[in-house]
Amino acid sequence: LPIVAAMTMLTVPAIANDIYITQVGDSLDLDITQDGQDNQFGDSTTGVILSGDNMVFSITQTGDNNDIAAIINGDSYSGTWAFTGNTNTVDLLCDSTGTSGAGNCESVTLDITTTGDDNTFKFYIGENADASDSTVAFTVTGDDNVIDADVDGVSSDITVVVNNSASTHSTGATSATDVSLSSSNAGNIIDIDVDGDGDANGHLINLNLTGGGNVFTITQSGVYDNVIDITATTNGSNIDITQID
Repeated sequence: LPIVAAMTMLTVPAIANDIYITQVGDSLDLDITQDGQDNQFGDSTTGVILSGDNMVFSITQTGDNNDIAAIINGDSYSGTWAFTGNTNTVDLLCDSTGTSGAGNCESVTLDITTTGDDNTFKFYIGENADASDSTVAFTVTGDDNVIDADVDGVSSDITVVVNNSASTHSTGATSATDVSLSSSNAGNIIDIDVDGDGDANGHLINLNLTGGGNVFTITQSGVYDNVIDITATTNGSNIDITQID
């Protein structure tokens, strides 16, 4: 059974609050709802570590100036992350090299949606080709949002939809690892890294993007089955795509 240093169902009123969780054990089912502003789920430093297999973890945040920092370590994980608001920050690390325990995010199903402006999202899923069976979807609507999405694995199915139609950015950061990464200098950044075995529909990346300072960096590896499908109306652009069979 999971051991959780916090309640596994949290619904909080529209006031600032901080939540920190350390959990170890399989079959965790955790739902977090935060409504308000200046809320924190983790951080100083991280503060949320979830370890175990067959994990379901979903979070909904509504409001401005909220912050999420979480580490997930387990063989299988699924979740839905939904955000409505402005000037929010998300930093998710799924695997965390060097973390002992229950696995390497081998199978991940993650659906992220957000509506709002001036948000910064960092999602690192798998770090050393560990996410061997991933289905990850990002849907982001709003202006001045930054997405630093790094999905490292094999047999990955990745979909990114970004609508920054109101963006006036004509330039962006130089890369997803730019130390000045923020919504003040880039409308959107997408960085996808998929390594390892292809074949039998092993790799698939769909990107649909409108507006923003841009900067895509998409790298895939073989063997075979590499597919990248991009539809983009861009302001700044800086597109670097590498596929290796």
